[in-house]
Amino acid sequence: MSNLDGKVAIVTGAGRGLGREEALDLAANGARVVINDIDLPDAKEAAHQTAEDIKAAGGEALVVLGDCADTNDSQNLMKQTIETFGDMNIMVNNAGFCRDNTIFNMSDEEFDSVVRVHLRGHFVNMRNAAAYWRNKAKAGEEMYGRLISTSSEAFLYGSAGQPNYASAKAGIIAMTMGAAQLLVRYGVTCNVIMPRAETDMTKGGATAAMFAAPDEGFHFYDPANVAPLVSYLGSEQAGHISGEIFIVAGNMVNVVERPKVLPEHVNPEGLKKWTQQGLHDSLSSHFDENYRTVRDGFSMPIEQG
Repeated sequence: MSNLDGKVAIVTGAGRGLGREEALDLAANGARVVINDIDLPDAKEAAHQTAEDIKAAGGEALVVLGDCADTNDSQNLMKQTIETFGDMNIMVNNAGFCRDNTIFNMSDEEFDSVVRVHLRGHFVNMRNAAAYWRNKAKAGEEMYGRLISTSSEAFLYGSAGQPNYASAKAGIIAMTMGAAQLLVRYGVTCNVIMPRAETDMTKGGATAAMFAAPDEGFHFYDPANVAPLVSYLGSEQAGHISGEIFIVAGNMVNVVERPKVLPEHVNPEGLKKWTQQGLHDSLSSHFDENYRTVRDGFSMPIEQG
């Protein structure tokens, strides 16, 4: 007996990349999986291929095409899931794409489209799942809920060429942590993964060589390496884990601690408004002559040649 037998999972963006591998792994562990992807020719074909691969391995799968960030499509996704399988237990929000540009040159459309799919896509499906689980709990029905969101280390360090993507990923963290606080009373867990993997979003540009498969040996950035953590967080074994963030890649998993707030600086003149000179004198103990702008701050250190 697999540890997800009888559970019903939705995976958005499940036609290719991370979503496909997550769907396959959930199914391999016994879950009945709903494959969601956008209703465009390539994505539609990929979604149906994922479903066929699950069925060929003896699993159960349903394809529900639609825009993950559209209210009506997301409601239909829940409706079709429950009508087909009778329940919904695991929501994996994965769908996303990139429109890279710098803050100087990014258009409104480039910003809005990426934030819409990543952040709003998480929101509408999270809202539907949360309401469904709350209503079941309030009705006294047996209920099992696992919410798994997909963010990125870009939320923490920023991304000079992806301000839209990094902003959306930061919002996903905040939204999921809030959901964890709210849904704990119903026994629902809410966690975030930050995967490092070779996907359509990393196959081009400066990161392509880093994420590419080696000629031989273990492919560290194979998206299949991320999938077991998703299945684990969806399981009963992980029922005590909620409100956590994980970095996952290859053969490693990191638990991300919450940001550390350093000791406060207090005005030495007492209960008075700071002066500029007073702030300079106090903060210089932190930002001394050894401090390197950006490199030592709340951003990813960039090694200089």
